[in-house]
Amino acid sequence: MAQPDATIMIDAATMTDSAKLLSADEQAACVTLGEPNALPFLLVCDHAGNRVPRRLGTLGVPDSERQRHIAWDIGAAGVVRHMVRRLGAFAILQTYSRLVIDCNRPPAVESAIPTVSEDTAIPGNLNLSVADRARRQAEIFEPYHDRIAAELDRRQAAQIPTVLVAIHSFTPVYRGVARPWHVGLLYNRDDRLSRPMIELLNREGGLVVGDNQPYSVSDESDYTIPVHAERRGLPYGEIEIRQDLIGDEAGQSLWAERMARLLTIAWEKIPR
Repeated sequence: MAQPDATIMIDAATMTDSAKLLSADEQAACVTLGEPNALPFLLVCDHAGNRVPRRLGTLGVPDSERQRHIAWDIGAAGVVRHMVRRLGAFAILQTYSRLVIDCNRPPAVESAIPTVSEDTAIPGNLNLSVADRARRQAEIFEPYHDRIAAELDRRQAAQIPTVLVAIHSFTPVYRGVARPWHVGLLYNRDDRLSRPMIELLNREGGLVVGDNQPYSVSDESDYTIPVHAERRGLPYGEIEIRQDLIGDEAGQSLWAERMARLLTIAWEKIPR
């Protein structure tokens, strides 16, 4: 199991119902699409949804704000669903809002449970006890990452060559500044997949492709890629797609087709 970083560790399986964050009838911390298989691609989506556990109410955040990027990666889950169908791949998605706990942040960092996101205050995250933070980690963060780890363990035991693909989305404008990129490939120490993907995307024509833009990956600010891919020595791609391009079904299908097609080509170019 992925090890919590909070001072107090809580085992969700041993908690009474009254102590749990998630009620029995609420959405599980993560969902899967497709079936585990021997294909090389494992898809993950850290910010697939904007759900908030019933016991946390609205976190004091208006619904209009919880529909924005501060709460989730708009369009990313739809792209993953289409990619699963096109690739025949297996996918693991985390559907609770990153305002509850960000599943792509080390749990101990301040931004994992933000009190302010961009310029929006998150009153429900103020003055949390260590136990409150640990409960969110135990019931939302840990099950998601444990499921990824379990699938990677299965693949390793079966000697299945694997590339981890994390799908994200980004806003076309950030703090008043327009972002020119249509898509970006993010990486840290390992660019085995990112390099051929950047080259292939540039060949598509008409695309502005970010090389570690609009973000980059680091051990301090990210969790999924450093922990599940880099620690295991797996090739990976963290793909950021601009949200205005995947805000509807048509855009999600188009970008899923493109990503599935190019990932298949890029995989063949990776030394192994």
